[in-house]
Amino acid sequence: MKRWTVDDVMTRDVATVDPTMGYTEIADLLVGRGISAVPVIDKARTVLGVVSEADLLPKIEYADRLPHHPLATRRANHLRRQAAGSTAREAMSTPAITVTSGASLVDVARRLDSARVKRLPVVDVQGHLIGIVSRRDLVRLYTRPDAEIRGDVVDMLCAAFQTELMELSVDVVAGIVTIGGQVARRSMADLAGAVSTAVPGVVAVRNELRYSVDDHVEQPPAYWSVPVV
Repeated sequence: MKRWTVDDVMTRDVATVDPTMGYTEIADLLVGRGISAVPVIDKARTVLGVVSEADLLPKIEYADRLPHHPLATRRANHLRRQAAGSTAREAMSTPAITVTSGASLVDVARRLDSARVKRLPVVDVQGHLIGIVSRRDLVRLYTRPDAEIRGDVVDMLCAAFQTELMELSVDVVAGIVTIGGQVARRSMADLAGAVSTAVPGVVAVRNELRYSVDDHVEQPPAYWSVPVV
């Protein structure tokens, strides 16, 4: 069965800047390309940092401020340094938060959320830039046609059950998958639901599968143990 990764959704034509690019050139690039950030790379395409619109704003925010007091916060000092800078190296946020080629979409979503960023440079095992993935790239998965989603669900169910696949019905409406029919065991019905949920673009799964044998095994409490005789 297909395992969707960051490689399936990332943008490969990435706008980049070198560390010496000036503030005005960076601003022109962001506005001209309609993007909110660019990776800063060296000649080997190693990601040194990322310059975003937020990194350029301190230049405006601190334009009329007096020299900072020695007791100012670390973040305020950082913003003032960005405001005083005139190149990508001085304005960029570093170290760059990246994701490696082959990472699952779940890992990408978690990294975006935990880092509180809108996009992540994608690098190969050597750390060289090969693409960029954004929140929008993940959200775009939910615009996939129902027929396309259904095809993936059916393919994954066939791969999961192999020769054990019995008569099933799969319907998809607005990303909501409904699975009906009969399977031999409850565990198979549970597996069908889990497999369908993992298909990119699936909003929800209505598992209406019937089963002949309930092979569900209750797990003992965590504190349960076998007495020593």
